[in-house]
Amino acid sequence: MSQKPKKMGTDYSITEKFGANLAQLLAEKIGKAYPEFNADRFIQDTDKRTVGQTYTQRVATLAELLKNYLPADYKKALPVLMAVLGKENPNETGMFTHYYWVLPIGKFVQEYGIEHFELSMKAIEEITKRNTGEYAVRPYIRKYPEASLKIIEKWAKSPNFHLRRLASEGLRPKLPWATKLDTFIENPAPVFRILEWLKEDEILFVKKSVANHLTDWLKVNREAVLPLIERWKTSANPHTQWIIKRATRKIYNKFSLSLCSCPGLTSCANFAQKFRIYKK
Repeated sequence: MSQKPKKMGTDYSITEKFGANLAQLLAEKIGKAYPEFNADRFIQDTDKRTVGQTYTQRVATLAELLKNYLPADYKKALPVLMAVLGKENPNETGMFTHYYWVLPIGKFVQEYGIEHFELSMKAIEEITKRNTGEYAVRPYIRKYPEASLKIIEKWAKSPNFHLRRLASEGLRPKLPWATKLDTFIENPAPVFRILEWLKEDEILFVKKSVANHLTDWLKVNREAVLPLIERWKTSANPHTQWIIKRATRKIYNKFSLSLCSCPGLTSCANFAQKFRIYKK
């Protein structure tokens, strides 16, 4: 029997998406905004350099090649990339679905825009409305923590659910595929203030991020996050309760806190810790 041909964005593996096929797609989009773009060389270089590379390596290679073939001045190159983003994503879709091709643009901002804080943070905002800026924003948080938090607080209050999710996801201390963000490990209060704005969010995309964020803190500084969890646990809001249940699910899977005779979650957490129910 003959097999159906693979369709981009559905049957291709994650790694396969980020090769010459993606370079061709990006070249077509960029060429409309920047006619001087050498599409053939860009595609050829991508095809050669991505052989044997992992997904993350391929995204980095594509970002580097974008830098090579766009104007050398970041302030001139970035508008070209912003011009190709197209319409905002109205759906709660992951980063490897329809807008996966935006990931190298986010990597470009992550790697080459650090000296242009305001310009880059605005770009991250626009990228997130299509895909995600959760990786791109992390170097900016490290270098400009106070200025970044001011912008992230605005994202947390935004009517755009992609930006609200970014407010949580970008600050996660243990984001998958990213280096550990230890900027606030010893003093997480500024991060927790951001999460307070999101604890009653109705959007599942946002709630999952907040729950996963709390799970991160249970791994990196559980003593700091337990009082917040205990306080949120008393909320009558169903969305807050959903977040807490998901964030602490690894505890509930092995030990029912509701059956414990301890007076509060902190005591139960100590019990769980003693028997290695929490994973470090």
